[in-house]
Amino acid sequence: MTGIEILNTHKTFGGTLRYVRHESAATGTKMRFSVFTPPGEGPFPVLFFLAGLTCTEENFTAKANAYGAAAKAGLMVVAPDTSPRGEGVADDPAYDLGQGAGFYVDATEAPWAPHFRMYSYIAQDLQQAVLANFPADAKRRGITGHSMGGHGALTIALRNPQTFRSVSAFAPIVSPLNCPWGEKALTAYLGPDKAAWRAHDTTALIEDGAGAAFDDILVDQGLADQFLEGQLKPELLEHAAAKARRKVSVRRHEGYDHSYFFIASFMADHIAFHAARL
Repeated sequence: MTGIEILNTHKTFGGTLRYVRHESAATGTKMRFSVFTPPGEGPFPVLFFLAGLTCTEENFTAKANAYGAAAKAGLMVVAPDTSPRGEGVADDPAYDLGQGAGFYVDATEAPWAPHFRMYSYIAQDLQQAVLANFPADAKRRGITGHSMGGHGALTIALRNPQTFRSVSAFAPIVSPLNCPWGEKALTAYLGPDKAAWRAHDTTALIEDGAGAAFDDILVDQGLADQFLEGQLKPELLEHAAAKARRKVSVRRHEGYDHSYFFIASFMADHIAFHAARL
């Protein structure tokens, strides 16, 4: 293995889970991710999971209940951290800005621009690290995520259909242009000109013609989610998709909230959705 450091290794569901650290050219920092490799020789299709606000690579890895289904499907699963971290990396006291809240964009504004380049990290550096060191099939990659990470998964997939063949999301922020989380983060990272935000807004990307490469986009949303009406607004995605004649399947679930209990309940469905396309 080249350019990476294996921090921990665990056997689970017949496969191998590793915690990894590596240098990122995009962020200029060390970054961490977990990678589950199913039993067998490979090469394997690989699913990337992007986590939400306040999370690290550990949240999904420990709580999402993904690896049993992934082992049965023969699917690798990679879960990166949500932002750069460390000495000299800008931060903010608020939970929805700074470390733990990278929003999967390449920041252009001070003090964030030197390190907060999570779009390039996910789309380039992470891909290179995984493909160079693990038995991943470069032609069979999918991406999913939760909340802020759902926003990241959708926007990165829509902008990189040559990289990702499938995309889904749990309770995603579908339009940062139209919610408080998005307005705060994108103003800080990209500046006040909202024209620069469109490349990082799922509904805007679909309005602008993206998405034709995907036969379906699966979204699961809990109806007891405390952020549903104010921040997530899945109906905006449905409206944009209908107008653009893109297929988006939004499934709404009574009683489910925004937590990893919700994600774990439907993770096997997402594994199957991606496995069928990869």
